[in-house]
Amino acid sequence: MEVLHLSSSDLTGGAARATYRLHRGLRQAGYRSQMLVQAKSSHDPSVLVEKKFLRKFNEKLLISERLDDLPARSRSHSRFSPQWVPNRVVSQVAQLKPSVIHLHWIFKGFLNIENLAQFRQPLVWTLHDMAGFTGGCHYAEQCDRYTKSCGACPQLQSSQEQDLSRWVWNRKAKAWRDLDLVVVTPSRWLADCASQSSVFRHTPVRVIPNGLDLQIYKPFDRPAARDRLNLPQDKLLVLFGALDPTSDTRKGWHLLQSALQKLRTTEWKDRIELVIFGASQPEKTVDVGFKVHYLGHLNDDVSLAIAYAAAEVMVVPSVQEAFGQTASESLACGTPVVAFDATGLKDIVDHQVNGFLAAAYQPESLVQGIIWVLEDLERHQFLSENARKKAETSFCLTLQAQQHIALYSELVEKTVS
Repeated sequence: MEVLHLSSSDLTGGAARATYRLHRGLRQAGYRSQMLVQAKSSHDPSVLVEKKFLRKFNEKLLISERLDDLPARSRSHSRFSPQWVPNRVVSQVAQLKPSVIHLHWIFKGFLNIENLAQFRQPLVWTLHDMAGFTGGCHYAEQCDRYTKSCGACPQLQSSQEQDLSRWVWNRKAKAWRDLDLVVVTPSRWLADCASQSSVFRHTPVRVIPNGLDLQIYKPFDRPAARDRLNLPQDKLLVLFGALDPTSDTRKGWHLLQSALQKLRTTEWKDRIELVIFGASQPEKTVDVGFKVHYLGHLNDDVSLAIAYAAAEVMVVPSVQEAFGQTASESLACGTPVVAFDATGLKDIVDHQVNGFLAAAYQPESLVQGIIWVLEDLERHQFLSENARKKAETSFCLTLQAQQHIALYSELVEKTVS
């Protein structure tokens, strides 16, 4: 059996990293797995690059991405994907002749909506956000119009029913009407959203959490980790991070800032320091009430694992998460997590077992959670041990690969019969 993963990137961003990990897990299990991507960062020969006309020109100017963004430019405050740009992916996939096509994060002009109906192999699509079943937005926020037919899109600041989001939704409804597809989501929350959507209401949806290499993401001596990162030994370290965590409002930096301002008024103000990865120190320093250590972008798993191991607690204050990979990575390293009791993070953090689930979007509750994790050494040890146990039972890459192999086999057998 040969599996081909389609992903915009192999390593850039959480969705790409999750995809690449699964790809590696399948290969380690002895299966033939390849990736086809638009932008390649690794040197892995099993990762292939999409053939494009004037590839160097495309790479330099990001033509496909800019074209796909064009209809929504200046109208949306966050990423919006109409998926309309022509490409050569279908013909390249046909030449590779995979047994199963596994779609992942396929935006930024990589695949268009109509491409999916042109594939002849069984299709699996792992959703890494909500864009697969909306009219173009990647996270719907408070909007539920994706359960109907979109239109009057708040992210486009539109009051018109026949707007860009309705056009995108109509194309999906038409192109995917008879699509033989199984949707996979990493969390129950995203599965519920997909099942409630008008696009995937009659499509089978399965939940398979993202996997981790637990030989890399594992507990590490905290003093040694701090030495490696030049972090203080005499402070309690609160960790926060993602890809551009301080600029992406969905990651909840504004909520964490508010929580830290409240935390600074307590007896903890001289005992805690903040560590941020995924962002460099800004030219204009933001006063959050505590000293901040910026680690910049950590591009390899070992560096990330050391960062998690260096901290007493990881805070993931995201407003919406399809899964929350930084939370699962942190647990695997034995570092408890404080997050809001909402969306995909509820599948990762078990309240007062391996971390703390704060009341949704309330900074005061976030403060309560941070203090609760830090204030008792025996409790912290209990949380740390449970964190690792949760990773071993729920986020093991081998288990994730086995679950996917079973799904692929089921689809291939169905096709043959």
